[in-house]
Amino acid sequence: MKTILTDIEGTTSSISFVKDVLFPYARRALPAFVAAHGDEPGVRHWLDQVATELGAVCSDDVIVEALQGWIDEDRKHTALKALQGMVWEAGYDRADFRAHIYPDAASALPAWRGAGHPIAVYSSGSVPAQKLFFGHSEAGDLRPMVSGWFDTQMGGKREAESYRRITAALGVPAAAVLFLSDVVEELDAAREAGLGTVLVDRRQDYPQPRLGEATHGHRRVESFADIEPEAG
Repeated sequence: MKTILTDIEGTTSSISFVKDVLFPYARRALPAFVAAHGDEPGVRHWLDQVATELGAVCSDDVIVEALQGWIDEDRKHTALKALQGMVWEAGYDRADFRAHIYPDAASALPAWRGAGHPIAVYSSGSVPAQKLFFGHSEAGDLRPMVSGWFDTQMGGKREAESYRRITAALGVPAAAVLFLSDVVEELDAAREAGLGTVLVDRRQDYPQPRLGEATHGHRRVESFADIEPEAG
């Protein structure tokens, strides 16, 4: 029985939700969040990690400016992702937004789980942020559908070794895992590690279809409704 390993942005959720809702919200809210919570150990840990990377003892204002710059660059940095997740938690709790999820993904996840396919998530967003997303989706709380959560602490998403670590953590052979993503280079890395792969090529996110050589030989679908897990 295949385990489904899915990306979030551009796969279960639109890229625009992350780019146009979540990132700007975190950018606006970071200064006040750090001012209010910067002395809490769980927050301080990540702020100090950023300060160390900047190469000097920095004020929180300087750290926040750096974080905002990383948001603008869409930098995949573990400390940034962790702090964003904390900021988003407050936004979800206040119902400032709900996480967008494609209707076909909202239907497929419980159907696959009901058919006996374990479901796991691997995203550049932190695990807490992933749980917030699935817990506050437009389709309700989907966290019970997911039995494994993985972020970039496992390694970069374009590195084959990351997928080897994930399959080891799942306790299943690589060939028993089907990875869904909209990013061809991530699928390349997963295939190198022995996983099955599906390119999710949504028209809303990718108006120009990726066909032929652009798929790098990965099976291509435009909807989760077109995925047959055991065929991967």
